[in-house]
Amino acid sequence: MPLTAESAAQQIQDRLKALQSLIHDIEDERRRNEANINSILRAQEKLNYDDRTTSKVMKNLLKTGLQDAAEEEALIREALLKIQDIRNIRHERRIQARNAGNKETIRRGALMKMLQISAQTLPLFVSKPSEKVPPLCGAVPAESNYIAKPGDMVAALVKGVEDEENWILAEVVQFMSGQNKYEVDDIDEEQKDRHILSKRKIIPLPLMRANPTTDGHALFSKGTMVMALYPQTTCFYKAIVNKLPASATEEYEVLFEDASYADGYSPPLSVAQRYVITYKSTKKVSGGLSGT
Repeated sequence: MPLTAESAAQQIQDRLKALQSLIHDIEDERRRNEANINSILRAQEKLNYDDRTTSKVMKNLLKTGLQDAAEEEALIREALLKIQDIRNIRHERRIQARNAGNKETIRRGALMKMLQISAQTLPLFVSKPSEKVPPLCGAVPAESNYIAKPGDMVAALVKGVEDEENWILAEVVQFMSGQNKYEVDDIDEEQKDRHILSKRKIIPLPLMRANPTTDGHALFSKGTMVMALYPQTTCFYKAIVNKLPASATEEYEVLFEDASYADGYSPPLSVAQRYVITYKSTKKVSGGLSGT
């Protein structure tokens, strides 16, 4: 059943209240954990003087510390789920508005800012011990039978002038299963183009960021050829990974293939995880920045 504006607002309000409560719980848990950590540090200093007694105390403190950390982690993960719920509700309302013909016009500068924020706030996947990184997290591609949902962001291979093909940033309108094709909108409001494309001309963008600290293997390695969204544009171009994100908030540093530079590559530029995807060649490339 479609969400009304009133029901969506109420659901968001309920989740915001729950999130506020969780934030207080997390802070309380953090303070308890901090006190226990200080006790562990003090016990560690005493190990040199009374190993037997202090060792037993240390084991108990460490056991308690692990339990406390697990409880804090559970609270943080629950809070993140509430945030994602809010995002999903807002996303559903936006899709409903678009389907009703109420698509808003976004100025170029605002669009670039929106894309940046969207990448920065993309959910961060932090794996548990031995947990496998899921598809569409970081550099992990979608499974072959995956179907992107309406409103999802994708890279779409479209024809431009003189039949050259370009990978553009687009939003899924629908998947037509009978034809095995997608209907997508060019994200660039100035173009206002809608395309019908075969599934092989669509690459779903990551739905989660990979955490370099816990899941560095889910990132593209240095020297990998990729496609990346050129800063302040809505087009993907061929690039080489020059530097990986070192933290969850950092971006890739990439070198775009560009014939206008003597060595054939642009200076290092930063691109968010969400907009760095597996490289796919095209039939024809245009002049200037190459690799589309």
